[in-house]
Amino acid sequence: MAKVTFLPFRKSVEVPMGSTILQAAVAAGVQIQSTCGGRGTCGKCKVQISSDGWVLACQHMIEQDLTVELNVQKDAFERKLSLNHLKDIMIAPSIRKYHVQVEKPSAKNQTPDWERLLAALSNRTIPFNRRVAANLPETLQKAQFRVTAVLDENFLLAVEEGETLERSYGLSVDIGTTTVAAYLMDLNNGTVLTSGAITNPQHVFGADVISRITYASEDSDKRRQLQVKLINALNEIIAQLCEAAGIDHQEIYQAVVVGNTTMSHLFLGIDPTYLATAPFIPVFRQAVEVEAKELGLRILESGKVVVLPNIAGYVGSDTVGVMLSTGIDRLPGLSLAIDIGTNGEIILAGNKQILTCSAAAGPAFEGAEINCGMRAAEGAIEGVLIGDDVELAVIGGSKPRGICGSGLIDAIAQLRKSGIIEASGRLTSKADQLEKLPPAVRERLRNDDQKSEFILVWSKDSATGEDVVLTQKDIRKLQLAKGAIMAGIQLLLQEMKVSAEAIDRVLIAGAFGHYIKKENAVSIGLLPSLPLDKITTVGNAAGDGAKIALLSKEERTRAEALAGRTVHIELSARRDFQTVFMKALSL
Repeated sequence: MAKVTFLPFRKSVEVPMGSTILQAAVAAGVQIQSTCGGRGTCGKCKVQISSDGWVLACQHMIEQDLTVELNVQKDAFERKLSLNHLKDIMIAPSIRKYHVQVEKPSAKNQTPDWERLLAALSNRTIPFNRRVAANLPETLQKAQFRVTAVLDENFLLAVEEGETLERSYGLSVDIGTTTVAAYLMDLNNGTVLTSGAITNPQHVFGADVISRITYASEDSDKRRQLQVKLINALNEIIAQLCEAAGIDHQEIYQAVVVGNTTMSHLFLGIDPTYLATAPFIPVFRQAVEVEAKELGLRILESGKVVVLPNIAGYVGSDTVGVMLSTGIDRLPGLSLAIDIGTNGEIILAGNKQILTCSAAAGPAFEGAEINCGMRAAEGAIEGVLIGDDVELAVIGGSKPRGICGSGLIDAIAQLRKSGIIEASGRLTSKADQLEKLPPAVRERLRNDDQKSEFILVWSKDSATGEDVVLTQKDIRKLQLAKGAIMAGIQLLLQEMKVSAEAIDRVLIAGAFGHYIKKENAVSIGLLPSLPLDKITTVGNAAGDGAKIALLSKEERTRAEALAGRTVHIELSARRDFQTVFMKALSL
């Protein structure tokens, strides 16, 4: 065995000789970015050790005790979280509290505690709850028989001492492939008390769902490992939220969760193996309710964790959340909603129909599999403007260390506008085009037999001491990602027999969508060519859908109805997909 210590966290773990540093990090609960799932191809897991300098954590075998220094990125989650105002809904959660006076027992009244409690609750039909009953005598005695009963519909969750009507809380959760976000809600008035997010810790097994499905399918222990990492991350967030709001985790009585279909399976510990291959069959589609204790989620043990329904193998409950929060089925005319991410979920609603599809965009929009790509963290280039030279907007105002998704779209749009990138996506080598460029811009283009790339940041100005570049391969990755989404949009329009010009509104969901410039997204063909005033960002609409379902029983029922009436179009089954996709690659 070898001892590995990770700095700056000062976390240590013992692992067998021959383990990789990445495996040790997983065992220690330390996050190291590895978008390729440990195959050594992305280069994102660089760490520093005294004996060998910088190494790839996924490839370096441990042969002795090691001290590993990590390059910690400060994520800009406060920028990414959306606290949109919820649409007008009647706040009517399934959680209800009742303050009651329970009759004291006596020689003349020897009725059991449980029955006297039910009598105080107007003799509701409530099934026996052993967990609540276990401590009921002590609770009643301490409270002098004045207690607050917490009910979820007709299920008794807890009996609390005294009057606690004003303290009723719930949790809404959006489990993204990249980011897990949670919102602590006051169930009495529908307000968000506080929120938090964390990078999905499953990313060490790959940036995309296919990598994680592959890992989970190897054996049940690995599937359990993925689930535990996710639950532990959520429990970290819950602890932070409770501390910030000054409440006990036992006062969170319910959680509503959304996520793509793979995330829903992994969260519940359900085998996702056959989601990875055609015909992409999930194990379940309906809404699921389980006790928090069964999952190990640190809210009230008997509280329900509700996972909203999925639609298909690659269109999950997060898409249902988008439908719920935007009310897309109730909007007049034709509405297009796109949740841009690793899997680009697309909704087309109108003509009394709701169609969906999933476009396999890949992780380029998250900065993954891009040469100098990174998450939207401090030091990430998020905006690019090309004039006489290159102007950059950098998260945190620090020296640039890489480029995130919004910066990638900006850069490619600006390079195309300047003529540096041709419509095919190729970095130009035409002499007449190069002559038109300002000298300071022209010298940034490196185009030889070895590589073609554009230098965004010279090494002397970067945080890493190396050039921050956009390579020809990066441009191709972006083309594939945006081409997949545009092909999905066009095929849904064909399916509904309408044209892009008929679209009344485009709703861009997701944290990433909030920061892209609409004009640049349109100019590179990521979004339909429509007037910009028809394009609106709606923030974390999936998370907002989870909030709405938490606050309203009626809306939760509506979520199931929406999922049931939605028609999913499987793009891979369309014979014309490849033709439409190839056309959509053009810039």
